[in-house]
Amino acid sequence: MNLKFAVNDYILVWNLLFQASISEPVHTLKQKLWINYKKKYNDTFKDNALILKDPKNFIPDDDTIYNIMMENQTFASIHKNTEKFRIELLKTWDENKKKIVPELKEILRFQIKEYHILVVDPKLDIIDKTISKGGKVNTIVWGKKYKDPIKTIVELIYEIIKKELRGYQDSYKDIVKAVIELAILNEFHTRMSKTSHYLTGDPALKFLKRQIYPYWLMYLGVTKEEMLNYMMRDKIAFDLDQYTYERKLSKVNLYTFIDFCIKNQKHIVKINELEII
Repeated sequence: MNLKFAVNDYILVWNLLFQASISEPVHTLKQKLWINYKKKYNDTFKDNALILKDPKNFIPDDDTIYNIMMENQTFASIHKNTEKFRIELLKTWDENKKKIVPELKEILRFQIKEYHILVVDPKLDIIDKTISKGGKVNTIVWGKKYKDPIKTIVELIYEIIKKELRGYQDSYKDIVKAVIELAILNEFHTRMSKTSHYLTGDPALKFLKRQIYPYWLMYLGVTKEEMLNYMMRDKIAFDLDQYTYERKLSKVNLYTFIDFCIKNQKHIVKINELEII
């Protein structure tokens, strides 16, 4: 897995134009553009998918709006702040990738493509995973910042994995999302921070993840003898005697584990002995 972080002026301008205003000067500038160039402003809306299709080579049909924005002093300040954020992300990635890559490989057991992260000002507070048909690169627009840099990277990778599995077993979205949470927001984050994060994630998936959890430990290759330690670590308890230990799960990848959960869902969700310690 490899992540490349870049600031793309066009995608930055587009998000400043069409997302909520991040400051009064930005709001004022947008109002002036709307009053004076209403049609051009509206026409620019379609460019988002085109930029993401090929960010490096995008050329707008009409660059009037872009030029006005980019020549404004407010944009210069935002661009500087965005570049600073890009460097922070890159530094966190570079400092931790020797741990991130093998841990992800061990958890997912499938190869992740190279991703291009187009960084925008974190005050925009956005994630854009638009899929453009015919796009040359896998791209995510990232404008989210957490106090903990590791959490920022975990959340970014979580969005990448969701994008990788988008459309997979579409009829069972809750199971797919629950497994992705277990893999990234829970296990991967736990390994990166050395503190359990198994009680975090979407509250609506809490019960389902508890039901899958014993099989998830089998997937991770946790032995019967080790399971009590994991229960204590993650504050999730279950009666191991109620479960058949599925040794084959430790040999499959995340896709196959999802298939296993779907195939056996009636049995998995019937078990109601789980509890929070």
